[in-house]
Amino acid sequence: MSDAPDNSAVAAATRDAPLFALVAGEPSGDTLGAELIDALRQARPRARFVGIAGPKMIAAGCEPWAHAEELALMGIAEILAHLPRLWSLRRRIRQQLLAARPDVFIGIDAPEFNLGLERQLHAAGLLTVQYVSPQVWAWRQGRVATIGASTDLVLCLLPFETRFYTDHGVRAQFVGHPLADRIPLQIDRAAARAALGLAVEGSVVALLPGSRRGEVARLGADFAATAAWLASRRPNLKFLAPMANAAASRLFAEAIARHAPGVAVQLFQGQSQVALAAADAVLVASGTATLETMLTGRPMVVAYRLAPLTALLLKTLRLVKVPYFSQPNLLLGRRVVPEFFQSEVRAATLGPEMERMLDDTAYREQLQADFAAVHRQLSCGGAARAAEAILHRLQIQPMRLRPMQAQL
Repeated sequence: MSDAPDNSAVAAATRDAPLFALVAGEPSGDTLGAELIDALRQARPRARFVGIAGPKMIAAGCEPWAHAEELALMGIAEILAHLPRLWSLRRRIRQQLLAARPDVFIGIDAPEFNLGLERQLHAAGLLTVQYVSPQVWAWRQGRVATIGASTDLVLCLLPFETRFYTDHGVRAQFVGHPLADRIPLQIDRAAARAALGLAVEGSVVALLPGSRRGEVARLGADFAATAAWLASRRPNLKFLAPMANAAASRLFAEAIARHAPGVAVQLFQGQSQVALAAADAVLVASGTATLETMLTGRPMVVAYRLAPLTALLLKTLRLVKVPYFSQPNLLLGRRVVPEFFQSEVRAATLGPEMERMLDDTAYREQLQADFAAVHRQLSCGGAARAAEAILHRLQIQPMRLRPMQAQL
């Protein structure tokens, strides 16, 4: 009798208890990853999860090989300073993945890190999925060829993204945005204010200068100065600042002390959705927070500032191909919220626009109607649809058996 393993039995066991590898690079990716893990586990209760994870993914059961905060960078110039460390980290993770031979690798956002890793893993015969499309339709469109050669599937959170991939022969699927599933269409502002110890009456502004330390360092001073500008005209205005982590909170507290002395800003970690629900208007850094603000139905002013070298490269090389950068404007295809870039980001510009958000009732009502329409489109069970798409690809993919020791 042969002692060789029964490959069909091993393959069946592998499908029943697959090994998923995931890499997330910031708080929003950590949230997406945690929800995806929960959805995958519902379908495959014996599944295992490993990779680069944040606290939510770890709590959901992902074995962390590194922490997601190590990838929380943005911009060309900003990443250059960290390249040696990032290359070393990617090399180590690649070696671990090639040894473990997961059934599928899922890169969650963080395209500068994940796409290179996916290309190497794909070349080694691993199934690869990119969850969250890079903004390749907006800038550096030539990357689409690399994405097509690196991934078996791109999972898109926004509906217009799949058209771009289809035009370039890359397999992509719109799955909806899990954030739209988490946030209800009807927001209870009174309950949110009560949770934060605020009176039901009175105007409240939320300040969201970004989740990354670099974002807060670049935007914090002007956000604080805008709060001071508004407070000088509206002494009874309340300010909330939900921060992504302790480091970002410390940076913004320093900016407030320097540029808005005497202005009371309620800082706290987490609870961004509660703060948005309690607010009448929001000053927000471009990124996922603009989508969260839109899904909460709040008028906003969007700011975006990169390191000077990054901004210069984008302008000189004409890499940007879309007229807007904030997600509400991109999703609606027109400029429905004001957005400001680089030197435009200053209190004298942001302050008057924030006042308009507070005072223009007709504008607010139209904005809420537009936002609700997008909310309904994006709310379609995003995490479950993403899990279903991944499992479908896994089932139709020829089984790539992991080493026997990995089954033990």
